[in-house]
Amino acid sequence: MTHETYTNPVLNADWSDPDVIRVGDDFYLTASSFGRVPGLPLLHSRDLVNWTLVGHALQRLEPAREFRTPRHDCGVWAPALRYHDERFWIFWGDPDQGIFQVNAPEIRGPWTRPHLLKEGKGLIDPCPLWDDDNDEAYLVHAWAKSRAGIKNRLTGHRMHPDATTLLDDGKVIVDADRIPGWFTLEGPKLHQHDGWFWILAPAGGVETGWQGAFRSRGFFGPYEEKVVLEQGDTDINGPHQGAWVSTPSGEDWFLHFQQRGAYGRLVHLQPMRWDDDDGWPVIGDAGAPVAVHRKPDLPSQPPAAPATDDDFPGGRYGRQWQWTANPQDGWATHHSGDGLRLTCARTADAHDLRRLPNLLTQRIPATPVAVEVELRLHSEELGARAGLAVLGDAYSWIGLQRGADGTVMFVHRFAEPVAERERDAGESCLAPEERVRLRIEIGAGARCRFFYDVGGGPRSSGQVFAATPWRWVGALLGLFALAPAGAGHAGAASFTRFRISPLQ
Repeated sequence: MTHETYTNPVLNADWSDPDVIRVGDDFYLTASSFGRVPGLPLLHSRDLVNWTLVGHALQRLEPAREFRTPRHDCGVWAPALRYHDERFWIFWGDPDQGIFQVNAPEIRGPWTRPHLLKEGKGLIDPCPLWDDDNDEAYLVHAWAKSRAGIKNRLTGHRMHPDATTLLDDGKVIVDADRIPGWFTLEGPKLHQHDGWFWILAPAGGVETGWQGAFRSRGFFGPYEEKVVLEQGDTDINGPHQGAWVSTPSGEDWFLHFQQRGAYGRLVHLQPMRWDDDDGWPVIGDAGAPVAVHRKPDLPSQPPAAPATDDDFPGGRYGRQWQWTANPQDGWATHHSGDGLRLTCARTADAHDLRRLPNLLTQRIPATPVAVEVELRLHSEELGARAGLAVLGDAYSWIGLQRGADGTVMFVHRFAEPVAERERDAGESCLAPEERVRLRIEIGAGARCRFFYDVGGGPRSSGQVFAATPWRWVGALLGLFALAPAGAGHAGAASFTRFRISPLQ
């Protein structure tokens, strides 16, 4: 058995609401992707500590008409990943549409188109269970009060084993309004163990809540409950909502998220065992999360993490990038060299990046980093612009813009959460070669400092900007190119050598 240790978080960025399974010697993880496309990220690991991004299960959000424009906090909420009948399955709730599922013979696909299993408002956090011994299948889900008017309860259904239909109208199987002190019960994960039906579900809210466990001899209850993981005296706030998984040697582990402001929801790995006396799960160090622990009893693996850097070979962007809405043909063009070539898409919303569907984004690491990219503007259109942004309820960006006199200028803009239009955040200057090297240093607390180099060496720009999350989504890095509304092709911008490196 290895005696090496790992340090939490094991995924140090916004992989929200993680669910994990093991198939053979491989572990797979998916997470919420909300309104970004492609959705349902798929991560792979052999040791539960080192993870790589291998693809996405959802290429477009449906119904497509609803996601032509950004809906940052909507779309894919809290998915459940399962393996059954030699297929991978993912169930998720869209709070405005209902419960969907997709499935595939291999983790890399091909994945089916989304199937709407249960239509309705406020249906979230679904999780299936196949009871093969009794040829039964079940589904449990939670409720979003913002859409349904109710929350803090879990509803159970019998489900057809092919997961195409539900076989009843559903029954409330856990009503946490009847449990003293419990609120915002959600995110259920359904299991069978030791003759019990188990529901592992968080409560208490994302920043300060706890992980609960419920058990019953029958799926429809009655259930008894216990808090099995909470912050205690540690620095790990709100440790909850995640996945129980076992290793081939029989060890049990639990992965959960921690809400960290602008960084979003980071993923932690906790040891887990089943108490010999009462049969309840014990997570972490006697119910408190650990920061450092012995690695799982699994073959040692080389260090790995989801990719961030990109040279955009042939104009293609890596798996780490997502659009802020369903993409349209022509936003990014392929070519024979390296570098990302983005079309300056015409829009009436050039004054507010939060409204644009054609932003290419990726997660911000939750450690101090420097983000760099080189930009060239290939557009003669007055008002055309392109840049690198830090995006959230508030945003700030640096880049190039062709001014009213036809010259290309370096510009720095920002918008507050309540602002309807952006405004200058720093001094503009001429970009004589219509190119610039952009740099954002993201320090502690997601505080951002901006730099640019138009040929005379790096210079700082503007004031420190504190990144902010969207409501449920961590702040994002974004690349974009746009032009004012009008007719005809407006040119393009190219981005080369995108790098994220530790900030010394």
